[in-house]
Amino acid sequence: MQKAEESYILALLVDSIPFAWAGTIPTLRRLRSLGWKPFWVLLFFVPMVKLTFFAVLCILHSHSATSSSSKNGIGWVHRFGSVLPSGKWGSAFLAVIIMTAITVLAAWTGIAAFKDYGWTIFVGLPICVGFLSALIDSSHEERSVRGCLTVANCSVLLAGAGLILFALGGVICLIMAAPLAFAVASIGGVLGYAAQKSFHWRAESPELFCSVIVLLRLAMGLQKAIPPSLPLLSVKTSVIVNAPPEEVWRDVVSFSELPPPKEMIFKLGIAYPIQAEIQGCGFGAVRHCNFSIGPFDDPIEVWDEPRLLKFSVTKNPEPMQEWTPYRDLHPAHLDGYLESCAGQFLFTQLEGGRTLLEGSTWYHHHLWRANYWQAWSDRIIHTIHKRVINHAKNFSEKTE
Repeated sequence: MQKAEESYILALLVDSIPFAWAGTIPTLRRLRSLGWKPFWVLLFFVPMVKLTFFAVLCILHSHSATSSSSKNGIGWVHRFGSVLPSGKWGSAFLAVIIMTAITVLAAWTGIAAFKDYGWTIFVGLPICVGFLSALIDSSHEERSVRGCLTVANCSVLLAGAGLILFALGGVICLIMAAPLAFAVASIGGVLGYAAQKSFHWRAESPELFCSVIVLLRLAMGLQKAIPPSLPLLSVKTSVIVNAPPEEVWRDVVSFSELPPPKEMIFKLGIAYPIQAEIQGCGFGAVRHCNFSIGPFDDPIEVWDEPRLLKFSVTKNPEPMQEWTPYRDLHPAHLDGYLESCAGQFLFTQLEGGRTLLEGSTWYHHHLWRANYWQAWSDRIIHTIHKRVINHAKNFSEKTE
């Protein structure tokens, strides 16, 4: 099977060579006409990014047309020189303010209008912020790579404050998104720095600026029309209990009110389990696990006492209480974007009357990219598991 897969991949690679050649040569010719350096052709091989790259190549004028327009005094500086400050600090300040306003407006479009937290919000928007802020800041003269990175990340920082101010997000989730946003915006800042070094860009800055904004808006619409598939993620947590499975089973299926949490993530607003009760017995029974923000409704699918308790999840409360300056604010990302699908408790009898108790949860992420947000959500769900199974362990061992 492995040899067959290798042969298939090799055949695909060979078949792609003519298409890569047919696309690379025209792209290199277009780059030469613009006065860009050849290394930009590497963007031809980057998925998604190449679509924006092609659009920019189509919009910009050739190098000869750019030189002619610059001589006629219709470049970016000649058109807007009276508006853009020429000083280093003034241009940087204006770049940050302009991009903050654009970012908040674009984020509102993606979040409130399209109800989407895809790659255009977490990658497309930050990279545009970094690139365009560097473009504005260097309107009069070239800036250093450090300067481009500074305005890019300051724009992201101030835009985060704007999202909180306009009730589009909360402090905790923005802190979670910050590493990704700053990293991607830094890439945009480097691209902005490279752009000013690679071609005679000043006369074409308005076209480039507007094309990036329009393409970002179109990408949001495309992502909404063709949503990506959702991977099914899982978290498993286990503990050894010094009690037989029969004792542990009773303390897991339902349990009385738990003591107040000591874990920091729960004190920051993450929802935590308080109590569990069950209606009925066996298949078809419904387990209600009450959290600090609301109940989970868990219809029982497998009741194999005292070995396996498996259930689906038909009701998901909000995963956390956000930190915002507004009362009773519910950002869109709290409504169904972290969705538990099923869970189970597995009881394995060990020697010496002990039990290996394993708690598992299967869930979906509607936030892009799932692997990034999984690092946060896995930790949260793992801590929730530990709160429940450690309570069962302590109670069962005391009973023994």
